[in-house]
Amino acid sequence: MQIHGKNLIGLELSASGDKRFSGYNPRENRPLAPEFHEADASEVTRAMELAAAAAPDIARMPSERIANFLGTIREQILVLGDELIETADRETALGLDRLRGERDRTANQIKLFADIVTEGSWVDARIDTALPDRKPLPRPDIRRMLRPIGTVVVFGASNFPLAFSVAGGDTASAFAAGNPVVVKAHPAHPATSEMVGTAIIQAVKKSGMPDGTFSMLHGFKPDASIALVEHPKTAAVGFTGSQRAGRALFDAAAKRPDPISVYAEMGSVNPVFILNDSLKADANTIADGLYRSVLLGVGQFCTCPGLVFLAGSDRSQALLDRLTALFRDGQPGTMLNSAIRNGYTENLKKAAGVQGVQTFASNRHSDTQRTEGTPALLVTDSASWLPQKELHEEIFGPATIAVRCRSDEELRRCAKAIEGSLTATIHGTPEELMRHRDLIEILSAKAGRLIFNGYPTGVEVGYAMHHGGPYPSTTDVKFTSVGAAAIYRFARPVCYQNFPEALLPPELANANPRKIWRMVNGQLTRDPL
Repeated sequence: MQIHGKNLIGLELSASGDKRFSGYNPRENRPLAPEFHEADASEVTRAMELAAAAAPDIARMPSERIANFLGTIREQILVLGDELIETADRETALGLDRLRGERDRTANQIKLFADIVTEGSWVDARIDTALPDRKPLPRPDIRRMLRPIGTVVVFGASNFPLAFSVAGGDTASAFAAGNPVVVKAHPAHPATSEMVGTAIIQAVKKSGMPDGTFSMLHGFKPDASIALVEHPKTAAVGFTGSQRAGRALFDAAAKRPDPISVYAEMGSVNPVFILNDSLKADANTIADGLYRSVLLGVGQFCTCPGLVFLAGSDRSQALLDRLTALFRDGQPGTMLNSAIRNGYTENLKKAAGVQGVQTFASNRHSDTQRTEGTPALLVTDSASWLPQKELHEEIFGPATIAVRCRSDEELRRCAKAIEGSLTATIHGTPEELMRHRDLIEILSAKAGRLIFNGYPTGVEVGYAMHHGGPYPSTTDVKFTSVGAAAIYRFARPVCYQNFPEALLPPELANANPRKIWRMVNGQLTRDPL
């Protein structure tokens, strides 16, 4: 596929702006051709106006057309074959096997949302039938369901060029809810984004979707990003990335004359608590699993375990000894780009400089010309960790901080001091977990997903998954960016009172032609009225 570097505005290509930027090969530390055109203000406006014009038509579409559109997107992405994987690898250095797995995940989550749309019960239809004889006042006929929210702006993530990017979970769930989407492609993988964006445009054409169903804009500087959030036609925003960027978008949305929701997933420290009895069988096994989790993707996962809390004992020292040996022998890895590598190096240095912290870094030479990050284990105790905010923050990269605690009370104090997180993990025996129910309760208020005797990396895409958490891990603790429930971010409830049945959506009609589950007078049923 020939990469042209232009913006995709509906069914047309556009390059009216005079600013350009290049992709980057992190392994070879060099820019990649061709140059990409940053979207200017006029292109932002055109993309948003096209989307706004398409929104009413998409909102009225039968569910089978939306499901077919999603299925066609999936097909068009798979048609790109190995060229997509090789392009993504050049831009991210994530490796061919990892990217093939990510492509499969992307295809599977698109299919998941197509299945959700086909089944239809996600609209949460509720009906309270009229009670004309009720005293002292009659009850009107009231029917409620979820409807599309409007144009959704999606920001691609640097560390997942497929699954959290142009056709990732945000885009798929927004389409599934019946909305047009405008994507701001991530500048770290612009060619990959163009390929996937073009696949979506092909799906728009093949499925007979209206012009404006999808647009994709490039931008290296934040101008286009802020303009998209501030545009009056934007109804909601999906974002995955850093806290700094996510908060900037959130603040811009809050300052609008009509504030909108920004669903920003901004990473977290993902604390791991290792209780004593869990180490009886084999401390090395837990240490090995923890090490692999920290270094997965060179530590560039939002679920990387960045804090490890250990109950004081000889067993925990054995685990630390094993971890120390693993990190000292760890292989440096190429990170996504020089900005992320530099940020990792600076944050690691800042944390390592705190009094009371020991650093055990890889003995192997890292090649700065290959944008490599060096694995590192920082070890401290709770007395040093608790007052030092530098040790509470995410170090995005292949590093973790181990904190020794002398008692169960210190474990609880540390748990209470943790900021909001996507995950929290506890290793322990069933009996130990019963004794530490108070710790579990503390962590349940701190994280969106609790993991027992496992590791936080790896987020299953399914119906029960929740990938979110209290601030600062996200900007809205109630919602997930992964799994079936992600669709609820991009829909809003509409209530119909005393409407003629001919004007009701099919999901609320008496006959229930879609055979979906509905709450009728307090009872869940598929039966017609």
